[in-house]
Amino acid sequence: MWLIDRIAERRIREAQQQGEFDNLPGEGAPLALDDDALVPAELRAGYRLLKNAGYLPPQLQLRREIDEAGALIAMARTAEQKQALGKRLNLLLLKLNNGAAGAGSLRSEAAYFERLCARCKSATGA
Repeated sequence: MWLIDRIAERRIREAQQQGEFDNLPGEGAPLALDDDALVPAELRAGYRLLKNAGYLPPQLQLRREIDEAGALIAMARTAEQKQALGKRLNLLLLKLNNGAAGAGSLRSEAAYFERLCARCKSATGA
């Protein structure tokens, strides 16, 4: 155990013995933890930091836009509004299905990598 860990543990024990943790707000109530059990342990801190900063991954942002478009269609009053919003919804669904919400599909990245390798080979004469 590191020295800093020992010091922290000692101070926590002393505070407990002095009753500094007694009668705190929420005492005895379960903690409200985020459900991040499916996130690997080494990524949890980073994910939580991004979440607290209000960042959404592109796929989740796209899903949010799809939900909003669906709600707007339900509230639309005219056929023209519903048609325009329906086009927007179809475009968003197409983006989601084609993987355009992320940094690109694996197929396009693999194709780019192959083109890059071919250029390097031709430039070096290999």
